[in-house]
Amino acid sequence: MRLAVFDCDGTLVDGQAPVCDAMEEAFAAAGLAAPDRHAVRRIVGLSLPQAVRRLAPDAPAERQAAAVEAYKRAFRATREAGRLEEPLFDGIEDLLRGLHAEGWTLAVATGKSDRGLAACLAGHGIADLFVSLQTADRHPSKPHPAMLEAALFEAGASAGEAMMIGDTSFDMAMARAAGVRAIGVCWGYHAARELHEAGAHAVARHASELKDILNG
Repeated sequence: MRLAVFDCDGTLVDGQAPVCDAMEEAFAAAGLAAPDRHAVRRIVGLSLPQAVRRLAPDAPAERQAAAVEAYKRAFRATREAGRLEEPLFDGIEDLLRGLHAEGWTLAVATGKSDRGLAACLAGHGIADLFVSLQTADRHPSKPHPAMLEAALFEAGASAGEAMMIGDTSFDMAMARAAGVRAIGVCWGYHAARELHEAGAHAVARHASELKDILNG
């Protein structure tokens, strides 16, 4: 058994523009000042309620809750209008299909919703490659290890047989909490230095290097 569990946003796909746009629309609807786009990119990977709390820590709870619901509406409207762009990063599809062909078991652990993740993977024609899809809809936010532990259970793998691949310190901390080897990628939202500091065993600069790390 070799299990590779991937984060989605910032690791498999580049979805920063629609996330920033939806967050700005959500904050406006909740009567809050627009968040800094750099700050928004920094919280990608967290569950939506936790992300909003980090972006507007002093806002009343009811306004935070309103922003969460407004974000869901804005993001869903973008998807339904056919305007959602979440391209795969260079080399990712070949990497996933190559690992699958080599006998790796693949899974996803993400702060996305069930609906958002399903639409994203189906849109790229890669949903069938994964045996377990874990999202923030059913688990505490990263870095809590619950979603990663669920992926291990569904895949029938032990922590020692798995690797968690992600672009944020939240992913690395989640992996360490679950006793899983943490592998960072530096094409996402947190810098390589932050990934190492959060416990990454290695950090890949591109998809081909990631494959070498996984098979190393």
